[in-house]
Amino acid sequence: MDFSHSSRSEAIRSQVFQFMEHYVLPYNAQWHREVAAGRYPLELVNDIKALARWDGLWNLFLPGLRDDEPGTPLSTLDYAPVAETMGRVHWAAEVFNCSAPDTGNMELLHRFATPAQYRDWLAPLLDGEIRSCFAMSEPDVASSDATGIRTSIRRDGGDYVINGRKWFITGALHPNCRLAVVLGVSDEAPDSDPHHRHSMVLVPMDAPGLEIVRDLPVMHYHAPEGHCELVFRNVRVPAANLLGDEGRGFAMAQARLGPGRIHHCMRSIGQCELALELMRERALERRSFGRYLSEQANIGDWIAWSRMEIDQARLLVLHAAWLIDQGRDSEARTAVSAIKVVVAQLQTRVVDRAMQVFGAMGLTPDTPLSYLWTWGRAMRFLDGPDEVHLRSVARSELRRARETRGATARYFTLPGGGAET
Repeated sequence: MDFSHSSRSEAIRSQVFQFMEHYVLPYNAQWHREVAAGRYPLELVNDIKALARWDGLWNLFLPGLRDDEPGTPLSTLDYAPVAETMGRVHWAAEVFNCSAPDTGNMELLHRFATPAQYRDWLAPLLDGEIRSCFAMSEPDVASSDATGIRTSIRRDGGDYVINGRKWFITGALHPNCRLAVVLGVSDEAPDSDPHHRHSMVLVPMDAPGLEIVRDLPVMHYHAPEGHCELVFRNVRVPAANLLGDEGRGFAMAQARLGPGRIHHCMRSIGQCELALELMRERALERRSFGRYLSEQANIGDWIAWSRMEIDQARLLVLHAAWLIDQGRDSEARTAVSAIKVVVAQLQTRVVDRAMQVFGAMGLTPDTPLSYLWTWGRAMRFLDGPDEVHLRSVARSELRRARETRGATARYFTLPGGGAET
């Protein structure tokens, strides 16, 4: 069994690493200064984006990218170490046009857009000229059951009219955000199949009746691109803005979330690696009670457990990526649910250890640790809470048990004490 990355993947990972060393990390402090001043560092990011595109480090996440579209497509498996490298700096993915929620929206549009939708929305997204958001979550609906989404998408002549409220809509405050992909109910019959009642529409962010009510902080952290609450009041868009078919919105949303979940996990592995590196170095430098922290047995245990757990999680992520590339969709869905739980909990666990080694500094913006912990905690909700993914894995296991029921009987001892032959 070969555990090495392909030569192509390794070459691009190395190229991305060097690019970040030369063009991202030197400007990391400036990015944070501009954000702290209440500005999105648009000029800085756009300058680095131009360099990344020139180097061919563009749209790396999209395996189905055509020759006439900009970028360098990688398989899901090949993209994993590249995304891990990007994840070490949380704003870096944007400079490669590989940041959420655009990646998921581009995948949706790549599969379902009409020629006009391609021209108006997908082409500028692929070029990095605009950003987008995905309006799915609602404040009055449990995120564990997306069939309960209530936003109304009602046909009115040649238009659709949208009414509803969405929240935690990532990217809505980005200065280049021009498009919201909105999931809502288009079939309001109470006895309809709950999985075929929803549709998706493309809504320009400047559409009359669409209001950004507020930016929602995550654990008191305000992301510069926003996690926003949106209200749609009689927002009217042409019927041509329907994405895909009516009633297919729920299935399309699930298809979109799969790659998004694995991309989050890939970047999270990179953030866990960074936290471990910070913890190791701090343990070698910091003294307490006359000894370096690295000489304390419990600190050594934290470092060792972190190393082992990160490697375990990485193997699970790579296996899920391989299943996706092999077209083994049913197995891949379960594998992605598994890594979504494992990696989110891993991130808070590893980062928490690193924060403890840093002491009070780990709580401040002087290190990236407090942000990384916050994001890891948020990952236990976004793209589905842990409980839903655990339920998915359990269902898969129980389904296998039903298919092979009785096969374990030979492993039981008989009442008389002998073994069954």
